[in-house]
Amino acid sequence: MYEKIYVPLDNSDHSNAAIEVAVRLAGATEARLVGSHVYAARMHDVRFKQMEFTLPEEYQHEQELERQRKIHDSLITRGLQLISDSYLDVMKAACDRAGLPFEYKTFDGKNWECLVDDINDSDYDLVVMGALGMGAVKDSMVGSVTDRVVRRIRKDSLVIRDTHPFRGEASQRIVVAIDGSPQSFAGLRTAIELARVFEKQVEAVSVYDPYLHYAMFNGIVDVLSAEASKIFRFKEQEQLHEEIIDTGLAKIYESHLRVAQSVARDEGVEIKTTLLDGKAFKKVLQYVRQDPPWLLIIGRIGVHSAAAMDIGSNSDNLLRLAPVSVLLSSRTYVPPVDVQAEASVAWTEEAEARMEKVPAAFRAITRTAICRYAMERGHSIISSSIIDLAVSEVMPEHAARAMGVEPAGTTATMDGHETVETWICRRCGRPARGQRPDACPVCEGTSFQPVDKAAMIAVATREGGIEEEEAFDGFKVKWTAEAKEVLNRVPKGYERRRVKARVEKIARVQRLPSITRDFADANLDEAYAPVAEIVSDVVPPAPKRPAPADESSLTWTDDAVQRMERVPAGFMRMLARTKVEEFARKIHAETITREVVEGGLVDARLMMDQALKAHSPDAVEAAMRAHGHANGNDSQSREASPGWTEDGVRRLNEVEIRAQEKFEPARARELAEHAAESRAARTSEAINAAFLERLGIKIGYGHPLSPKTFEHRFTWTPEAEARLEKLPSYCRELSRWRVEWTAATKGLGPVITPEVMEVKFEMWDEVSQAIQRKGPKLAWDSDAANRLQNMPDFVKGQVMEAVEGHARELGQERVTSRVMDTVIQKWIETGDFHEGRYGFRA
Repeated sequence: MYEKIYVPLDNSDHSNAAIEVAVRLAGATEARLVGSHVYAARMHDVRFKQMEFTLPEEYQHEQELERQRKIHDSLITRGLQLISDSYLDVMKAACDRAGLPFEYKTFDGKNWECLVDDINDSDYDLVVMGALGMGAVKDSMVGSVTDRVVRRIRKDSLVIRDTHPFRGEASQRIVVAIDGSPQSFAGLRTAIELARVFEKQVEAVSVYDPYLHYAMFNGIVDVLSAEASKIFRFKEQEQLHEEIIDTGLAKIYESHLRVAQSVARDEGVEIKTTLLDGKAFKKVLQYVRQDPPWLLIIGRIGVHSAAAMDIGSNSDNLLRLAPVSVLLSSRTYVPPVDVQAEASVAWTEEAEARMEKVPAAFRAITRTAICRYAMERGHSIISSSIIDLAVSEVMPEHAARAMGVEPAGTTATMDGHETVETWICRRCGRPARGQRPDACPVCEGTSFQPVDKAAMIAVATREGGIEEEEAFDGFKVKWTAEAKEVLNRVPKGYERRRVKARVEKIARVQRLPSITRDFADANLDEAYAPVAEIVSDVVPPAPKRPAPADESSLTWTDDAVQRMERVPAGFMRMLARTKVEEFARKIHAETITREVVEGGLVDARLMMDQALKAHSPDAVEAAMRAHGHANGNDSQSREASPGWTEDGVRRLNEVEIRAQEKFEPARARELAEHAAESRAARTSEAINAAFLERLGIKIGYGHPLSPKTFEHRFTWTPEAEARLEKLPSYCRELSRWRVEWTAATKGLGPVITPEVMEVKFEMWDEVSQAIQRKGPKLAWDSDAANRLQNMPDFVKGQVMEAVEGHARELGQERVTSRVMDTVIQKWIETGDFHEGRYGFRA
């Protein structure tokens, strides 16, 4: 198992819990234990030197100052060493009580950097860390040091979240998430060994997502160009998914669980397995929240991740959100071939010969479909006649005809007269149609629940108000009015569309005659889980914005509004609406009809085509290289910041597209790029979508990263524009943002006048005067001081404070004109004035 365990210490409750776990594990496995603590004497020395000018006058005489320096140096250096020793003594005492040898290390430097360097240079095979440290704040789930360390190492990492891991009522379960990756199977073997040590039971859970493609297709069908729609062939794509791919996905992940069971049995252990459907991290998170285990084990990266990835997105989310201790498995294990399930059916020579005629690209998926059909009907041998029946019933029309089989007629609507029975597997929930299956093709279960379609027809008739809607592939979906009301419990916008698509998908697969209130209600909580309130994986809906006075003459017909509702909510609908209104003004139309909408959507589709190109894998990879993100073949040394992640680059592309109504695209991208890179360089965080969202909230209205920027529209009078022009060029953009935000928050209306500007300037002036009364904290060269005096008085104090903040960050003891130039250039590039003033926090 593990031979050398490393435990970073800081005397926090979580750190002390990590000691307890590590000591017990080492006691059972005879592993060696190493504890470490990092202190920052040099940082304190630098800070003391920077603060010397604030000492009382009697301490600033040269002789006294030297004496104070020696006292400080002695106290800090020796004091921090003593503190480190006391932290390490706690672990040493625990090792002594357990009769275990103990090795310790101390470092002077940046905490996470020293830890990462030591881990990467040493032969530890397990790192045990507390989830939070001494600097923990309310609602924090993972501390910054722990987050930075686990991202930069490739050793198994056990993050302890429970501060009393061995209390009497602690859970007896260890849950392992299995996705077929070597890391997840290695995690399973680790779980089995840990279960022996700590006397726990092991469970394995696997998740597949049959809903993603339906929700995505449903969202993009209205914005794709005609050429792209032809390529997508939505009807055949969806039939292929419903009949083959969804079942194939379920079977693949069920097979992962069977392999897990076989691996466990080889170790003499029986494990419980659970197959779930939905978004991977959400379903695992729900699973561990409902009955929290003692430990959750996940692969550091998933089955689809590149080897150079620091941590997979599902693992990242679970590490942050799971309410239990988490072990990230970096080791790998590939189960031997002999644990794979043997084929459950045989093929005749004639059947094999026919399969050879199927194009190689489609042969595997065709075999899957035919095997599923045969297995459901209890056949153990597949003959030509079975192929004919299977292909005619389940394959898309063009695929069936290509194999010389006339396809069976398929319904394109929820038909109340459909007589085909639907059966639901009681074990895994997978539906099957036609006669009652002998065995489930996914889990091989033999117990099935029939769907009572007659009862559903009666309920739908009783509810009344049945509406028929056309899905993206032309399929007619029926909803009762009461079922539609159930959807109103979901926040309006893209999230509601996504939930609606998922409910439709379930109903379609089961071939229900219509969607009733009870059916929608039963599936709503599953489709829109409570976890969506905590972390969202979609673009949030944009609030309605007040229209400027010159747009009030535009009116929308009901048909036009309904057409716009088919465009995905969020920035895509907002962009489309803008293009439609621009088109209406161009053709001098006072009323926006459906025809006007279609004309405006031409521009929106062109914009979407640009977005698809920007989001292509080649474009994303090129962008990541441009931002200094190493690829899998790079051997570059570790940098302070991991750089741009793939989802970060994608979000940057979205920002550029969304910002076009208020910014030049290049300017929007420049602001977002520089602001993100500047902040990340100081916090050492990866620039991912979540980082950009937090940064947008931090910077606030006006910046292209902030969602608030696109919630309001303002018109500036010529007098207000003229007054803005009198400000220094580098602060006009920021001033425009802040004036508009003041108008929004104080209800001053959508028109910016000099009087509205004065409201903000007076607010600034009050702060500026207070800062100026305190005076500068650094020495200013005469040229820099003269430039400061030329600043408008109502922002002079804030500029002085921000420039000094940047100067200190640059290691300067004086403010020079060169420092001011550097600061001003950064403001122009990032649009982030507050970074220097408020201490470079992200």
